[in-house]
Amino acid sequence: MTTLTVRDKDTIRAFWAKISTHAPDIGKDALSRMIVVYPQTKTYFAHWKDLSPGSAPIKKHGVTVMGGVAEAVSKIDDLTAGLLNLSELHAFTLRVDPANFKVAAHNIMVVMAIMFPNEFTPEVHVAMDKFLAAVARALAEKYR
Repeated sequence: MTTLTVRDKDTIRAFWAKISTHAPDIGKDALSRMIVVYPQTKTYFAHWKDLSPGSAPIKKHGVTVMGGVAEAVSKIDDLTAGLLNLSELHAFTLRVDPANFKVAAHNIMVVMAIMFPNEFTPEVHVAMDKFLAAVARALAEKYR
């Protein structure tokens, strides 16, 4: 497990400040990509009528997911405590397999790299990878 350094946190905060206004589009594209590339994730959304990329339910949930990422950025100094409510929701109510947090993180990173090729430098890539892995661990906390 790699911990986030002060430099990583500064890099994440600066990158998020540049891209956060595009969070709804990042979420929509990342969730659309996840459902196509990892079709097993569709089981969590079987109650939606339209699972096509960019559909209204995907767009809405993409906003929700990226709201969680925004919350994580704001609580970056203690993700486990900061994301406790989200961890409990996913573990006890939604019953999402925690392996899917890594899948979602991967898709978010892919979309960020596509949408922001100039800003998504190698340094940002490393920091975001570490950050989203830490978010996934924090979300999986209540599964232990």
